[in-house]
Amino acid sequence: MEVFINLKDLFLSVWDQGILGIDIGQILIGLGIFLLFLIFRGLISKLILKKLEIISQKTTNKLDDTFVKSLVGPARFLPIVLGFFFASYYMTFSDETSSFVDNINRTLITILLFWIIHQIIEPISYILSGLDRILTRELIGWIIKSLKILIFILGAAAVLELWGIKIGPIIAGLGLFGVAVALGAQDLFKNLISGILVLVEKRFKMGDWILVEGTIEGIVEKIGFRSTTIRKFDKSLAIIPNFQFAENAVINISQTTNWLISWTITLQYDTTIEQLKNVRNQIENFIKDSKDFNTKVGLAVRVDKFSDSSIDMYVRCFTQTGSWNEWLEVKERLAIGIKEIVEKNKASFAFPSQSIYVEKK
Repeated sequence: MEVFINLKDLFLSVWDQGILGIDIGQILIGLGIFLLFLIFRGLISKLILKKLEIISQKTTNKLDDTFVKSLVGPARFLPIVLGFFFASYYMTFSDETSSFVDNINRTLITILLFWIIHQIIEPISYILSGLDRILTRELIGWIIKSLKILIFILGAAAVLELWGIKIGPIIAGLGLFGVAVALGAQDLFKNLISGILVLVEKRFKMGDWILVEGTIEGIVEKIGFRSTTIRKFDKSLAIIPNFQFAENAVINISQTTNWLISWTITLQYDTTIEQLKNVRNQIENFIKDSKDFNTKVGLAVRVDKFSDSSIDMYVRCFTQTGSWNEWLEVKERLAIGIKEIVEKNKASFAFPSQSIYVEKK
């Protein structure tokens, strides 16, 4: 019987002393408070956030939709912060334990604040839509990513400071490490700076058809920090270092407003002067009368030179369209029109030929 009495006294002693000097009853009540807030967390995600999503979807702008989506994570983390705070506020701690719990509360609140700031950076970028006139979308995306990384670093530094970890020596060490990395990664920084220059100068954007002579031709799919992804016309994917676009001439074919047609028409040497003049004038009038061409940009139809086996007539004009497919159609109509004009004037196209004269003795 005495054994049971001793066991009861030991049980009551453990119950009173608790864990780390905290009463077991307080611990259970604190856990109950924390679990209550976890249930509240589920209600937030299922009821409040869903309701906000439905309301935001009814509006025409995307700003409120982005705000709601960006705050989903912090909103679900808030009950955890509140639950731990109220649970710890109810319990009685020793001085050392109280300082430790206080640091946990400060850490959770710091994480919540920096998380909110991190998440609302992107929605704020929608408000600054006027920046599209100054900067490209890709560069704005880079700036947003850089700000998010900066907020993450500042948040981590703030948390470390709360726990007494000095970040000064860490930053100094990272500085020395950064110098060593910079010396060994010059190409990386070269590509990074080149990529920034490409975006600032607005040489091209995602979706543009570009041509770099001797390097690449295709559609820009992604502009990264180090390289640019280009989809070639055979559907293969090319990853090009950004310095290629800074050191070489980049032709942005998507920005073409008037496609050039530059041809040399070869006529036979037996073509008369009258025929030459008629062909020249009629080709020029054909281009001027057609709605396919922009004669204000430039037009030239002239007898150019006497080649080895032909009289060359130079035709140079620009289309109204900036579409590559329509440019091909305009070229076809012009080619058919020129052939009809040449045949109408009973002239003939020349082709490379040689005449051999045999001397009689």
